[in-house]
Amino acid sequence: MKRNLFLKIFSSYLIIILCGFAVLNFLIKDEIRRIMTDKIESELLTDAELIDLGSARSMSAQLRQIARISGSRVTLVDAAGRVSADSEKDAAALENHLNRPEIQEARLKGKGRSVRFSRSLGVEMLYVAVPIRSGPTITGYVRLARPLHDVQRLIDQVYRSIFLTIVMVSVVALGVALFISYKLAWPIRMMERFTERLRRGEMPGSILLRTSDETKKLADNINYLVAELQDKIRLANEEKSKLMTALTSINEGVLILNNAERIEFVSPSLAGLLAGQYGDVGGKTLMEAFRNLELQQAFRHFRQSRETVAGEITLGGADPVILRVSISEIHGYPEEEKSMIVFHDVTRLKKLERIRTDFVANVTHEIRTPLTAIIGYLETLQTGALAHPEDARRFVDIMLKQARRLDRLVEDLLTISQIELGEMRFCFEEVALPDVVSGVVGLMEAKAAAKGLHIDNRLPENLPSLRGDRDRLSQVFVNVLDNAVKFTPEGGRVTIGAEARAEGVTVTIADTGAGIPREDLSRLGERFYRVDKTRSRELGGTGLGLSIVKHLLLAHGGKMDIESQPGRGTKVSLFFPLQNV
Repeated sequence: MKRNLFLKIFSSYLIIILCGFAVLNFLIKDEIRRIMTDKIESELLTDAELIDLGSARSMSAQLRQIARISGSRVTLVDAAGRVSADSEKDAAALENHLNRPEIQEARLKGKGRSVRFSRSLGVEMLYVAVPIRSGPTITGYVRLARPLHDVQRLIDQVYRSIFLTIVMVSVVALGVALFISYKLAWPIRMMERFTERLRRGEMPGSILLRTSDETKKLADNINYLVAELQDKIRLANEEKSKLMTALTSINEGVLILNNAERIEFVSPSLAGLLAGQYGDVGGKTLMEAFRNLELQQAFRHFRQSRETVAGEITLGGADPVILRVSISEIHGYPEEEKSMIVFHDVTRLKKLERIRTDFVANVTHEIRTPLTAIIGYLETLQTGALAHPEDARRFVDIMLKQARRLDRLVEDLLTISQIELGEMRFCFEEVALPDVVSGVVGLMEAKAAAKGLHIDNRLPENLPSLRGDRDRLSQVFVNVLDNAVKFTPEGGRVTIGAEARAEGVTVTIADTGAGIPREDLSRLGERFYRVDKTRSRELGGTGLGLSIVKHLLLAHGGKMDIESQPGRGTKVSLFFPLQNV
């Protein structure tokens, strides 16, 4: 394009110059020929008129003298057209000249002229004729002729000089045309390079021209437009940055589809959610990206109704994600329709709702069972069992047992509630774990001995001290040891060990009980969750012990891990960090 513009301008000048000089050459050449021919004609007419002024007796002498001086061919023709004399040919050998154009014109107009090829001489000649009069009567004609090759030689000489001049002027003109073409093309070339850099996304500043013509105005307009464009790009980038910041900071995922129903934009939060299972979904349709019929049907309903559609979908298999979706139209795009889908991850909310529902159901069930027993025995006593002291005493013992069970349940519920609401008070101090564990083992030995169990406390005495609440730590070990004693059959063993590392201390409590199935391990620590519900209630458990342990460990910065296999016992690992010693 750069060269094309320059060549177009230069070639235009070149064509104009060449055409101008060609026309000038043609006109000059013809004009020189005309001038030279007219000059010779004038000379010949003058000579012919001089002959006409002489006497008839002296014509022959004048004819020879004029032919010798002027270098012209002189012919005398009588009134009938016969040649009387000729300076170069025998008159008798020449044909009648009456019909020659110059003779006819001289007879009619007083002088005649003709340019033609002479068959007798074999050259192009200029003929001039005047009549010879005797009074009013024409008695003959004097014709003078001169070959035009002299004229042609003169024309060639003049033309060569003019041609050299034209060539020199043409060279100068072409140089000027080259300069002008460059000067005209240079600003356009500058603007073309400038706009090319703009097209590549660069910001080259502005165009600086030292001219004052239309190109300067065009450059100023481009500079103004570029400045406006830069402002608009800056504002657009700022708005985009704000939008991306907003989309990144919110939990909701945003997805935009074009009119072809292909994904055009995915917010970072949604991309992170989908990356593991679905990968890059850009450019795909909803069905290609998610392979979810519920989402596709919701989008179809939106496209038909053009009204906002909301619903819930489930993505994934083994670890499903529940998303609340809202599909709506994006306004402000007149050229094509765009749709936006907002995804809100409600998996945790749904899980909390399920836990809350289960909690209410479990609490209701746990409270109703002992209450039903108490009410039943009270009604029995009311209907006459008091008359039988032994039965009445047995009923009262059962009711007391159920009431204590209710008390433990309420106490555990209050403990969990205080921990979760942050209302439980902790008294952190430097605590020696061996002392705490030894105290708890002392409390549990009687219960273990009743089942024929042996508690083997292998806790080293040199364990590093922890910073924690002594009473709450005791509650942790009581709950774990109580479970181990409850679910270990007679003659079994409970072993307590510990391992100290730089990051913290891990205390392990292993039993030789029945073990726990793999599918139940992940749910241990949930409120009211029991592996063997019937046996657990028979043993007086509330289903909240491990949940309390988990929350108390979290309050101390620790964690609980449970390993078990059916028939091979269970090992509970309690980790306590040392960073707060």
